[in-house]
Amino acid sequence: MFKKITESQISRAIVGEFSKWFEDYIVSDVIIVGGGPSGLVAGRDLANAGLKTLIIESNNYIGGGFWVGGYFMNTLTFRAPGDKILDELKIQYREVEDGLFVADGPTACSKLISAACDSGARILNLTKFDDVVYRNNRVEGAVINWSPVSALPRQITCVDPIALESKVVIDATGHDAWVAKSLEKRGLLKIQTYGPMDVNTSEDLVVEKTGEIHPGLYAIGMAVSTVFGIPRMGPTFSGMLFSGRKASQQIIKTLTPVSHMKNYDAIHTVGQV
Repeated sequence: MFKKITESQISRAIVGEFSKWFEDYIVSDVIIVGGGPSGLVAGRDLANAGLKTLIIESNNYIGGGFWVGGYFMNTLTFRAPGDKILDELKIQYREVEDGLFVADGPTACSKLISAACDSGARILNLTKFDDVVYRNNRVEGAVINWSPVSALPRQITCVDPIALESKVVIDATGHDAWVAKSLEKRGLLKIQTYGPMDVNTSEDLVVEKTGEIHPGLYAIGMAVSTVFGIPRMGPTFSGMLFSGRKASQQIIKTLTPVSHMKNYDAIHTVGQV
């Protein structure tokens, strides 16, 4: 029934193919730290614009809270105009109140992951952000290690990380804001902490404040909330989607030649901020 293949052929295929693409992405245009909804939207848009994009995720799964929504109930909510991006991604949803939409978490998350992968963005999961590459007074990459290494007791392991280089790094690590905090502990950046729940204030401000927070470093999603002390928004996701899109638009304009940008703008106008 199945083609006869040896165990060694399977192992060689895994090691060979992974090593090939991973070596190619040791230098990228953009590294996104965090594979939640804002990181996935940014990754999709950046890769669609022709930028070499790598998404790093510490978990073995991609999507963050987009899988489960709030309180382990996998119904996601979106406030208008988030439905525009849902339409673009062909995610089914239902309007339950004027301007309030719901979608199935697993369906929405799987379609967003698929869209990011189809765009050409690469995903490196089970990979922990350790530090930034910092040169010329700007962030120029990320230092990474396998996630399981950080779970081992320090006294029994000493596994050095490796470094990846990029023109831009995006902090999409949610409330933890790990990349921003790596600069704060060295006195290079002053960050606050996210405030109590206030969805109407939070979503607007997260999108408004999305952008470059230090040369070479952008903050998106709930990392923005932590950096600027913005209230938390809880289990609603339009702000996440638009934050990822806004940062990607800014980066594309910075890194992409004008001739390419004209073509990109002509075909990519849905859900702009």
